[in-house]
Parts: sequence; structure tokens; C-alpha cells
Amino acid sequence: MNDISSKRILVTGCCGTIGRALVRQLVCDLSPQAVIGLDNNESELFFLERQYPDSPASFYLGDVRDVERLTSLMRQVDVVFHTAAFKHVFLCERSPEGAIHNNVLGVENVITAATRAGIETVIFTSSDKAVNPTSVMGASKLLGEKLFSAANMLSSGDGPKFSTTRFGNVLGSRGSVIPVFRKQIAAGGPVTLTHPDMTRFIMSVDQAVRLVIDTASLAKGGEVFITKMPVIRIPDLAEVMRDSLAPLYGLDPRDIPIEVVGPRPGEKLYEELMNTEEVRRSIELEKYFLLVPALDNRANDVIYDYPGSLGKGVELPYNSANVPVMSKEELRKMLAESGLLDRAATSATECEQCES
Repeated sequence: MNDISSKRILVTGCCGTIGRALVRQLVCDLSPQAVIGLDNNESELFFLERQYPDSPASFYLGDVRDVERLTSLMRQVDVVFHTAAFKHVFLCERSPEGAIHNNVLGVENVITAATRAGIETVIFTSSDKAVNPTSVMGASKLLGEKLFSAANMLSSGDGPKFSTTRFGNVLGSRGSVIPVFRKQIAAGGPVTLTHPDMTRFIMSVDQAVRLVIDTASLAKGGEVFITKMPVIRIPDLAEVMRDSLAPLYGLDPRDIPIEVVGPRPGEKLYEELMNTEEVRRSIELEKYFLLVPALDNRANDVIYDYPGSLGKGVELPYNSANVPVMSKEELRKMLAESGLLDRAATSATECEQCES
């Protein structure tokens, strides 16, 4: 793909954690020809619009479940970043039909609209929960990945390239464990864990967004890009946050208990970013692993070679049980550098306005 500054870009789910940060990086750092944001959250769209006066960004009310709305917005767009999704495991478990309509049929609508409009590149943001899914949310994300892979397989030589990014927890994102722990600590506890052995991959918002943007430049079509990520123990996260934040709220960390309350429905003890079957078709780059499609593109032969390729990927499934965990000091440093150990820290969804 050419320099992104020459492109018109659509971001679905622009009011979410990744979508909002993606809009900010595009507008403030890369200056594309136009950035179009789509979301069904009217109030958040109103405030987002006010953050970017006199900029190439414009925002529209709509829903990925409406294929005609998507088609209309894509008519003069070059690149689509599809970040809109229902992401909360427990809520999707309770309302599976909603997850299917949004996370599966919504993906199909994006594919249909992009094909109609002749988009150059479409990037789907997936989740570690799509690997060996144990939840409705994870299964819906896996189906989204499969839909993108199939769409690329059937795409003609001049049709859209459909590729996927897959990553783990984003530090401080809305609904993630960090804001929850922060509120519990400020209230004097208890800090609640679902299981003492739970591990997770983590990354910053900027890292996640950079992966998404890089994918648009690297994509050949049909691949799944996986960023290399550090692993933490959730009990370590709770202790580091308690010990660092409690004094800022005038509290003694020793007075704030950490309690184990048990896993929620569909929740895994460890996270997976690549399973046993996928290992066989993985390629390693400096910052990423990528998975080539399991099925060949019938309409267009694609050669999956990339600058800086290190050759074959991992030998073992890439999950948080197989990767050494960060020390508490390393975790504390990472949280501090991300601004998440400040008393006035805000959610990663609350981005500052850039100077346009």
C-alpha cells in the first residue's frame, strides 16, 4: 500500500478503545487525505467530533449491522479498519444472538460493502479469544477471521485485500481489569481476582494501533498478524497497582485485601494467540508473527514474503502459559510509562485532542 497520507480511511467503531486511538494516530501523526469514523454511540460521536475541528476527520452515526449504510460510506474510501465489535465475554455469553448479529453478520456486511465499493485494503481487528474459543465472544471473533480469510480467497486480483490483526489485552482500555482494579483500590478494596493462576498478554494502546496500521502496509491478503507481547500474572498486576496507587488515595496498601472470587463464564486461565494447527503455517517477523491462510487464493496467487522475515514461526503454541512472565518491577515500570499509576490517570479511550 502507498503512503497512507494519500488515502481516505474509514474506521468502524471509532468510539471504542482501539477505534478512538486509531483515529487520533491517523489524524495527528499520519495526516491521511480523509478519516471517516462510524459508530452507533451518538453521545460519544458528538464529543469525538469536537476533538477534531478543522481536520480531515468526520464522524457519522451508523451501525455495522446496516450493510447499505456501510456501502454508502465506503464509496470513496481506500482503506477500512474494522474495529467495531461487542467485546465483553460475560455480556456476549448472556446475549449470544447480539454477539452474532454484531460480530459475525457485521463482519459479513463490511466484506460485502467493501467488495461493492472496490476498497483497496480491509483490516479486521480480532482477539486472542478467537484461538480455541471457550466463549461466545471468542467464537464470534473466530468466525469473523474465517469470513475475512474466505473473502480474500475468493477476491479477484483487483478486489480488496482482507487481512486480520489479533492481539491481547490493551492496557487501561474501557472495561478492562485496570480501571476496575483502580476503582476498587480507591474505594479501599477488596481487589477481586477470578483465579490466582491467571496470566494474560498485555500491550499498550499505541502498540495495538501501530499493529493495525502496520498491517495495512504489510498485508498481502488473507493473513492473520499477531504482535509479540509480554505476559503478566493477574495477581501481580493487582499487587503492583494496590501498592502503587493506595498511598495516592491516602490509604495503606496493607489495609486493602485481595480476594479470589472465581472465574466468570467463558473465561480462560491463560490466553492463546496461536494454536497448534496455526504453528505449522506461521512466519516470524521482528515484531510480529503472522499466519498464512489455510486455503489458497483461487483467484489470485499470493506470495507471502515480507521485509525482515526471520523465517518459520514458533515451535510451540503461542500462549501466555508458554511465555515467561514479567517481573513485578518490569510490570510496574510498564504501567508507569503508560501513565496508569497516576492518581488522575484516565481510560485509554479518553484521548487528548491533537493540533490539526
